[in-house]
Amino acid sequence: MLRTLAALALLVALAPACASNEAAPARTPLAVFAASSLTEAFHDLEQAFEAAHPEVDLQLTFAGSQVLRLQIEQGAAADVFASANPQHAEALARAGLASASVPFAWNELVVVVPPGSPVATFADLPKASRLVIGTEHVPVGQYTRQLLDRARVQLGAAFGDAVRARVVSEESNVRLVRAKVELGEADAAIVYRTDAASDRVRQVAIPAALNVRASYPIAALTGSPRPAQAAAFVAFTRSEPARAILARHGFLTDPP
Repeated sequence: MLRTLAALALLVALAPACASNEAAPARTPLAVFAASSLTEAFHDLEQAFEAAHPEVDLQLTFAGSQVLRLQIEQGAAADVFASANPQHAEALARAGLASASVPFAWNELVVVVPPGSPVATFADLPKASRLVIGTEHVPVGQYTRQLLDRARVQLGAAFGDAVRARVVSEESNVRLVRAKVELGEADAAIVYRTDAASDRVRQVAIPAALNVRASYPIAALTGSPRPAQAAAFVAFTRSEPARAILARHGFLTDPP
């Protein structure tokens, strides 16, 4: 009898805790597809957004913008798309898969080289025998080609031809471009300024007259079952707290 009473007392003591756990409201998942170059910044934005919206569970997926666009076109379940250039966001909007996008951040290109490289300025780039860039289908590769076209005009056809002749690999996202230098498989790479922070590479600035400003647009996806939360996150990326986080990660937050 005493054992039975003790067991009943234990069940009674545990009941409020169990009821409390069962009563805890479920958090709403919000799937955000974002360009690879946004990885660290968006992890910090995730913490800030969830602190302000504790009912939302932000779920981040990172890849090249073109890969994410293709996944969305093929029916991937996502609520928000943040691209590294307007092209992919605009294509989704034309297809009726996304609302009109708004820019929330900007970036620039730099050259990264191994610490002991003879490349000290952008004009020295032909000294690198193995150059890695993004493919023509990814934003960083498209911006790089714009840069090289400008360099050909301003620094001469010989410079432009020499640089292009040294391209040994084209990668599908900016992290893979940088990794080639970090792993010793390339002598130079052209990446976003925000992706150049690594103790295994040294940055070489690109003259402002040649550089390309990369625009990052964000949009809510029209198929999202959580339009209010998606709109809230899109708005948050343009708020002052978010701008401070983006700036801390090297992004530009004022329009050109």
